[in-house]
Amino acid sequence: MPFGDFDAWRRELLFTGGFVQDGDAFEYGPEAQARFDRYIELADMVDGTEGPTTVKALIASLHAEDDHGAHEAVYGALERFSGRDLVRGAAMAVINLLEIPRDNSGHVLQLVTVLASDEDLQAFGAAFGRLQPEIRADLATLIAHHEADEWLADKRSIGRLRLTQD
Repeated sequence: MPFGDFDAWRRELLFTGGFVQDGDAFEYGPEAQARFDRYIELADMVDGTEGPTTVKALIASLHAEDDHGAHEAVYGALERFSGRDLVRGAAMAVINLLEIPRDNSGHVLQLVTVLASDEDLQAFGAAFGRLQPEIRADLATLIAHHEADEWLADKRSIGRLRLTQD
């Protein structure tokens, strides 16, 4: 792990990920720029060996609608993980995937479908079966939305997130 205190890193990542949004009441200034820069720096610290809990933290940090390009650092960090860790972290972050802006969740789910093996994706589907029925339904709706004409509509991704029930 390239950073010593995971909890401190995670807290700072989540805090700095709250960017000034278009239409906010206050002006984008030096403090906001420093926070934006620090968010990218924190994402860039990740080397992909940290495991699924770091994947979950990265996904949870994608809560801003208007990221002004900063989320690219997080997507790049997610790409450094093994497919297995990416799938496990995404499974741990199901609630976050449902709460973050849809464009962000679609990008994450596309990375999962493109970078994970069939075996890893089967594990994701099996984890789905253990979710509460309401969460399962919400995740199925989210995936269907992205498969209809969004991030998962291309031939590399469509149908790869098969969600099974136990």
